[in-house]
Amino acid sequence: MDSKQSGVLWSRGLMAVLAAQFLSAMADNALLFGALALLRIDRYPAWTEPLLQEFFVGAYIILAPFAGPFADALPKGRVMLISNGLKLGGALGMWLGLNPFLTYGLVGAGAAAYSPAKYGILSELVSADQLVKANGLLESSTIAAILAGAIAGGALADWSVWGTLGVVTACYGAAAAANLLIPRLPPAHVLTSFSLGSMLRDFGTAVRVMVKTPDTRFSMVGTSLFWGTGGTMRFLLVAWVPVALGITNNKMPAFLNAMVAVGIVIGAGLAAKFVTLEKADRAVPAGVLIGVAVCILAVTTNMPAAFAVMALVGACGGFFVVPLNALLQERGRESVGAGHAIAVQNLAENSAMLVMIGLYTLAVRAGTPIVGIAGVFGAGLAVAIGWLWVHRVRSRGGHPVRVP
Repeated sequence: MDSKQSGVLWSRGLMAVLAAQFLSAMADNALLFGALALLRIDRYPAWTEPLLQEFFVGAYIILAPFAGPFADALPKGRVMLISNGLKLGGALGMWLGLNPFLTYGLVGAGAAAYSPAKYGILSELVSADQLVKANGLLESSTIAAILAGAIAGGALADWSVWGTLGVVTACYGAAAAANLLIPRLPPAHVLTSFSLGSMLRDFGTAVRVMVKTPDTRFSMVGTSLFWGTGGTMRFLLVAWVPVALGITNNKMPAFLNAMVAVGIVIGAGLAAKFVTLEKADRAVPAGVLIGVAVCILAVTTNMPAAFAVMALVGACGGFFVVPLNALLQERGRESVGAGHAIAVQNLAENSAMLVMIGLYTLAVRAGTPIVGIAGVFGAGLAVAIGWLWVHRVRSRGGHPVRVP
């Protein structure tokens, strides 16, 4: 009897997934600070730093039609292994001195394939009534990894850029080893044809189904706003810290990112305790508070207040995104398959990230003061999620989500 059938939450499969996710996500976050430091020592212009993330998310968008079918057509543990292999190759290439943008894009390709598998496998390992808890564990593992990766990446980058890249490469190797411990589960949605045309049509069908389904559309918009914000905030903090706090090292932006991670762990835990699929809508007000907190950050000028605000951003973010992810996974699994659903979600999230980071890059290149960028960014986010909240309540007539 498998863990999903027996109702067991903690199983060898879930623990292997959590371990692999921790190692891989920790390496992802350390790599970003190592790559940013590499651009500085190679004297790239400051406005090119966000382009690293554009190459990363560009890989997500290009591979979106194929990532879901790939995740569903093979055992998801094997997909995670292959994906970490791509990440390892990108980190190794950067360490060997290859083009940092292209190698970071290769890491993005690995992440694009990894994401549908890591989320999709949850609905294959646990039952629907445990899915929010399993998501909370995965998000907590991810955020703990962000915490460790940000702190280690910032500290190591101040010590040695090449040392940072070497440690990251080793972490990807360890993550791949952990993937070998995941049970070999049957493919969820085997394609009858692997031609390019059939895969694009298959993905197009999944997009249409998820856009037309109110619950998945609501979840995708919410998580897209969240992750677009998260991606932009990383670079905003790097530019904001020297201006607002007068600190120019790599550690402080990394530590502030780590404080967000602490907050998300707390928020994810609260969401797992107080929010179910039937009441996923109650998570949305926390998303509005993320934007309010960013507005407060824009006028903050001392370190303790900055850490407190970033913890608030994280706590609201964790409470907001975990239930929406769980709702999308369950509805997506029912309609198009979990891997397809997460791939469509990734397309939406990374398109939002591409646009938001692109606008941020243009604002920086135009010489807009970073404090002004932060204030406008926070206000726009609060308004956008507020609109999503109002629209959701009106469209449902005040009724909660119904789980069949």
